Amino acid sequence: MIILGIDPGIADTGWGLIEKNPQGNVFHLAHGSIQTPKASNLPGRLASLYTQLNEIIDEYQPQAAAIEELFFSKNVKTALIVGQARGVILLALKNKKISINEFKPTQVKQAVAAYGQAGKLQVQKMVRLLLNLKEIPKPDDAADALALAICLSAIKNYGQ
Repeated sequence: MIILGIDPGIADTGWGLIEKNPQGNVFHLAHGSIQTPKASNLPGRLASLYTQLNEIIDEYQPQAAAIEELFFSKNVKTALIVGQARGVILLALKNKKISINEFKPTQVKQAVAAYGQAGKLQVQKMVRLLLNLKEIPKPDDAADALALAICLSAIKNYGQ
């Protein structure tokens, strides 16, 4: 089973793909960041996000996706914009008939680092170890997306 993890954002949306085999082992397939044009207005950036995400989905054909739940931020404007990016992402996933699973940051940290209050670097190091990578995935948004995919793979032995 191929699982797509997505860390939503308007400027950068991290994505990561893993494969889980029937024995329960997970393997890194790919990761990266969808960057939207800074010169574009919000509708243009959302359209770019939608188009680029669909290209990734078409290339890798994931069966399930994990996306971070929106959490409240001190900056309401930023939270609203990220919420709109999440909406576009959810629409793309739904249109492709991909199973959607949402997780709180603490759930991801617990699943990946065995501690719900783990720091960003600790989670990134665990992603590197769990996927047997030589280096911590870059950019940070992509490492977070891989952590989301790992979280989904661990929940109730998803994908087996």
